[in-house]
Amino acid sequence: MKTYFKTWLLALIALTVLSGLPVSSAQAHGEKALEPFIRMRTIQWYDVQWSTQKFNVNDEVSVSGKFHVAEDWPISVPKPEASFLNISTPGPVMIRTERYLNGKPWTNSVALEPGGDYDFKVVMKGRLPGRYHIHPFFNIKDAGQVMGPGVWLEIGGNAGDFNNTIKTINGEMIDMESFGFANGVFWHLFWGVLAAAWLLWWVRRPLFISRYRMLDAGLEHELITAQDKLIAKLVLVGVPVLVLVLNAVTANRYPDAIPLQAGLDQILPLPAQVNAGTVNVDLLKAEYNVSQRAMVLQVKVDNRSQDAVRIGEFSSSNVHFMNAEMFGVGYAPSKDDVSNNGLSLNDNSPIQPGEQRTVTLEVRDAAWESEKLDGLIRDADSRLGGLLFLYDDTMGKRYISSITAAVIPKFI
Repeated sequence: MKTYFKTWLLALIALTVLSGLPVSSAQAHGEKALEPFIRMRTIQWYDVQWSTQKFNVNDEVSVSGKFHVAEDWPISVPKPEASFLNISTPGPVMIRTERYLNGKPWTNSVALEPGGDYDFKVVMKGRLPGRYHIHPFFNIKDAGQVMGPGVWLEIGGNAGDFNNTIKTINGEMIDMESFGFANGVFWHLFWGVLAAAWLLWWVRRPLFISRYRMLDAGLEHELITAQDKLIAKLVLVGVPVLVLVLNAVTANRYPDAIPLQAGLDQILPLPAQVNAGTVNVDLLKAEYNVSQRAMVLQVKVDNRSQDAVRIGEFSSSNVHFMNAEMFGVGYAPSKDDVSNNGLSLNDNSPIQPGEQRTVTLEVRDAAWESEKLDGLIRDADSRLGGLLFLYDDTMGKRYISSITAAVIPKFI
């Protein structure tokens, strides 16, 4: 007995000590946990930018960008027939005030078309001070969340200064932070008390063994009394009547209320931005060298434009591998999701107008492992997907191709 007591005492002391240790905040939102083939071949994000990364409570911040819905959508992932664009945050640190898809305001889910190109913009307002890791993401019905690129946002100011006052359709000004709060608390307590009273009425008497003995003795008719039946009838009639009466009172008090929307928006994709046909790229072969953490891609480029073009960037699952010989193309070098020297070519000379050329790309970087993309070779669907960016000699024009192929692993 003494040994048992000492064990529990030591465990209690250990828990007390551990509870006093500092705990670091989460650095991400599980975006690396999703299978690589889903992250690579569903929503392909690019040109995602934030208006600012430092702002105060009540200030607005917006995130905008583009995405391509991959043509090679994984067969094991439900098609994006109902998708919802949102912002992943560690709690209610901001509120969303506006949202646009292809320039159109939208509030519901939307049906996306594989092969379609879209641009988006979400406007938010700072609510709680702090430093937070934030992502835009698409929640796809029956498939889960596909995260966009994340950034750190710093919100300054005082949480007590936050203002969320809006004007209703009848002209009334209300504070969304407190409107209806007391009413909600009251009705939660009311139904909770009613449910607890109903349970207590039945469990106040002996249960299980005593009731089993009565059933076994053929006295089941004595388990439910006339008073029990009366109370059950009152509850059966009273609860629906109360709900209907209160619903009528609420509808009379707020005659212009708009119900929650359950529709599905239909927003057509933009004219082709990716795989537009001017510069066509066909991924012939993809091999992943495990020991070197390098993906070797053999692509055939058909330049149908009027300008010579060069390959400048390969992007997959929000990681950007840059051609070092085209420094300054694409993302800023300081971004942590960019590998500035990750992309090399066997032939880096410009591809002339009308020329068709087969080029071997080596995408070598530790990001394949740190971003858990190398798990692709262990997936049941070992296919690579991503965006290849080509630029003309003046870097004034950009051509984007969505490429995909089965990956062959190499262990030596």
